Amino acid sequence: MTLLAVERIKLFSTRSPWWCALVALATTVGFTALIVGNANEQFPATVATTQFGYFFGLAVVMVLAALAVTTEYRFGTIRTTFQAIPNRTAALVAKTVVVALLALVIGEIVAFASWGLSVLLQPDFDLALNSTADWINVAGVGPIYALAAVMAVAVGILVRHSAGAISLLLIYTLAVEDLVSLIPNIGDDIYKWMPFNVANKFLTGDGASNAGRAADAGAPLSTSPLSPGWALAYFAGTAVVLLAVAIATAKRRDA
Repeated sequence: MTLLAVERIKLFSTRSPWWCALVALATTVGFTALIVGNANEQFPATVATTQFGYFFGLAVVMVLAALAVTTEYRFGTIRTTFQAIPNRTAALVAKTVVVALLALVIGEIVAFASWGLSVLLQPDFDLALNSTADWINVAGVGPIYALAAVMAVAVGILVRHSAGAISLLLIYTLAVEDLVSLIPNIGDDIYKWMPFNVANKFLTGDGASNAGRAADAGAPLSTSPLSPGWALAYFAGTAVVLLAVAIATAKRRDA
């Protein structure tokens, strides 16, 4: 608990978490309002549509998570941390837990703020959370943000430079998985198992609860063959494995 308290103090002693949280909220809610506000009978508003902008906030949260690590390497405070806490695994796990919890909170605030604003903008559409799938579509954003933050922390530990880590994360989340699907013959098969495509399976399931929605309204309908529950487990496993690799690397090299 002491390590968690220390990491919480270090994280919130800088302005970046506050600014990133505000940017994630403004960006996500703004894009959602743009889409939901223009909904009509041809392109109706659904629960999935209320989460249209979740991926924009996800990118910001991953930047926040990476900065939580890379700024310590940049200013050399990570050396002080490792001197005070020789067990590097414990120190890095504590940092990851604090960042993941913050990402979870941001994700839930962003998701329910987007949904609440959509209900106000389009009261004539049925946006009630009437099923488990609807609840997962909204409340599931928080866990996805948290696990993505774990991945971002791992990348920050491995790369150690803010610009490099952020560039790598943004390029991957915004472009790489989509480009993989363009590989002839095997691209679609590989894409089925890409982490963020699988994460979308957890959020949207098979899309049955959102029938009639526009194809690009909300998180993309995933091509993963996994069930939503196993999709979340797969995404979590990917995050844990990446973090384990990062911590093992950090233990072998100089701070």
